[in-house]
Amino acid sequence: MEEKMINVKDYITKSNLPASDYVINPYVGCPHGCKYCYASFMKRFTHHQEPWGDFIDIKICEKPLNKAKLTGKSVFLSSVTDCYNRYEEKYCLTQAILKQLASIDCELGISTKSKLILRDLDLLKQCHNLKVSMSINTMDEGFREDMDHASSIADRLQTLRTLHENGIHTVLFMSPIFPGITDYQAIIEESHSFIDEYWFENLNLRGSYKQVILDYINEKYPELNNLYTSIYKKNDKGYWQALAIEINDYCTKHKLNFINYFYHEELVKAKLENH
Repeated sequence: MEEKMINVKDYITKSNLPASDYVINPYVGCPHGCKYCYASFMKRFTHHQEPWGDFIDIKICEKPLNKAKLTGKSVFLSSVTDCYNRYEEKYCLTQAILKQLASIDCELGISTKSKLILRDLDLLKQCHNLKVSMSINTMDEGFREDMDHASSIADRLQTLRTLHENGIHTVLFMSPIFPGITDYQAIIEESHSFIDEYWFENLNLRGSYKQVILDYINEKYPELNNLYTSIYKKNDKGYWQALAIEINDYCTKHKLNFINYFYHEELVKAKLENH
């Protein structure tokens, strides 16, 4: 793993995400190395030659967070890295940032796939309007291991349970949903007693990782080849439209709080138009 310290002028970046005003990314790169990670596009801007998942830049910033700028706004940790990747245990950048955010009256969202977040449980309980989301898209550890190097599914579920028991708003982010593989009902049935909200996002394939995933499906799930060809080569949106209705009906029937992010690009466009 290639580690490099870099100096930055500010941790705060204006967000293009539909549900946040600002994002904070303490690191560049992510050792989770998710095969489907959209953030791998960052290599175009950072000039890293290593494969995605094999490098990490540790962002050093002496400037404190701008309290006035963030007050009353929504802040998200993190959009192009996991702020609790394993190097956080060594460098504690996220922890230092949280110590500042705890005194700022903002809506704070944290997304991770790591049980390391529990290290900062006492600090998280001091934060205002906090939601912690954890990505889970399978109950199959074999499939999970093929896709990422983050915490196990069992550890993620236990982390969410612990957060919930400590009064923290928990979000299970079912992302990305793999057609024919992700069983959303099984995941909900396993977790609903300690989840406050569910988010759903479909698998988007673009850039260098599109063929990686399609090759994986061809090798491991050949019976799904026709489905993936229809969705990702012929741009048939019928699968997602039908699944969106099914998820909506299921969550409504079971009185679950949920947000569907299937049409992420449309949501981003709408946000930009509203500004």
